[in-house]
Amino acid sequence: MFREMRRKNQQLPVDECHRILRAVTSGVLAVAGDEGYPYAVPLSFAFDDGKLYFHVAKSGHKLDALRRNPKASFCIIEQDRVVPEEYTTYFRSVIAFGTVRIVEDNTEKRRGLDLLADKYSPNETAESRETEIGKLANALYVLVMDIEHMTGKEGRELAEQRKNKPTTEKSAVGKG
Repeated sequence: MFREMRRKNQQLPVDECHRILRAVTSGVLAVAGDEGYPYAVPLSFAFDDGKLYFHVAKSGHKLDALRRNPKASFCIIEQDRVVPEEYTTYFRSVIAFGTVRIVEDNTEKRRGLDLLADKYSPNETAESRETEIGKLANALYVLVMDIEHMTGKEGRELAEQRKNKPTTEKSAVGKG
C-alpha cells in the first residue's frame, strides 16, 4: 500500500525517526483540501506510542478536510543545512502517514494535552498547567494521527557518516 523508499541507503532507522519526532517542535500536516487541492498546514505536535497529537480550533479548513477524508501525512524536518560549496544540503526528515481523528474520549484528550504541555512548557507548575488547560480544553479539539507508515531520510553525506558507525538498528518501514 505504501511505497518503499527509493534510496534505501539514506533511510533512517525507526528509533532515529522516533528521536526526531520527540525532538522537533513543528511539522506540516498535509490533507486533501477543498476542490481537490492539497492543503498543508504547519502545526505543533507531540509524539508518543506511535501516535501524533495536535490541538486545533473547533472549526476551519483542516477539520473540514479531515472530516471528508481522514487520511493525512505529517512531515518533520530536523536538519536542513545548506552546504553551498558542495551544491547540496545536509538534511534529515521524517514523514508519517496515517488516519487522523478527533479525540472524543476525555481521558485521551487530556493525555494529548498533557503530552503537548510536557513538550512545549516543561518547566511550568502543575497549577499553571491546570489553569491553562482548564481555560482552553472546551475551546479546542485534540487530534490524533495513528501512524500507519513512516519513513525517515537523511542526506547522502549524513548517511555515509551513519554507515561508518557500528549499529544494529532496523529500518524505518512499517508502523511507527
